[in-house]
Parts: sequence; C-alpha cells; structure tokens
Amino acid sequence: MSTQIFVNLPVADLRRSIAFFTQLGFSFNEQFTDDTATCMVIGDNIFVMLLVRDRFRSFTPKPICDATQHTEVLVCLSRDSRAAVDATVRAAVAAGGSTYNEPQDHGFMYGHGFQDPDGHIWELVHMQPA
Repeated sequence: MSTQIFVNLPVADLRRSIAFFTQLGFSFNEQFTDDTATCMVIGDNIFVMLLVRDRFRSFTPKPICDATQHTEVLVCLSRDSRAAVDATVRAAVAAGGSTYNEPQDHGFMYGHGFQDPDGHIWELVHMQPA
C-alpha cells in the first residue's frame, strides 16, 4: 500500500472553503464529509482535511494558529506549466483568495501562490524537467 498524506487545516466556514476550492477545480470525497469536515482530493495519495475550528481543536492540545496573522504551514503544489501556476492564482483571487507576493522566476523553477479565505498559504510551482 502506498503512503498517503493528509494535511489537516482549520477553517472558519466549511461551506465557504468548499466553494472556494471547488472554483479552483478540486473535488471532495463525500465519504469523509459532514458538517464539520471535508476531505479535499489533491492527488491519488494526497488529501487535505478541511476541519471547522472546533473539530480541529479535538485533534490537538495546542492553540490553533490564526493563519491570517501567523504562518503555521506552507502547502506547495506542483503544476504542469507556468501558465497553469498563473491560472490557478487568478482563479484563487477571483474566488475570494488573495496573493501574498509576486511571482518568482528562478529559471529552472517558477512559482507563485495565494492565500485562501482563512489565510492559509498555498504555493504553486512549475519546475523545468531539465
């Protein structure tokens, strides 16, 4: 069995988060979705659990970070092209997200990113195969 990764993120409004990420083209596993959580599918073995804050609190003894004020994690996803990086950022901004920096072109790697409505940073990167 392949190892799977589940990134867990607290959200203030689950429906708003589902609507936001749906506009970016992500799907959700309904088997793991209720009024307090949803399982967003990133890839065959990569998932993001979006959990309302009270549900998230039940998994940790530590205070929840306010991602609009502090960074608790950087989620980075690869894209097939520079155009796909830019298209995803444009879609995120149109859906209610925001950018937090300018695109970064390092020659072999191009990146840009966005913040979701809860302030979580999502980096997008395209790396040249050579």
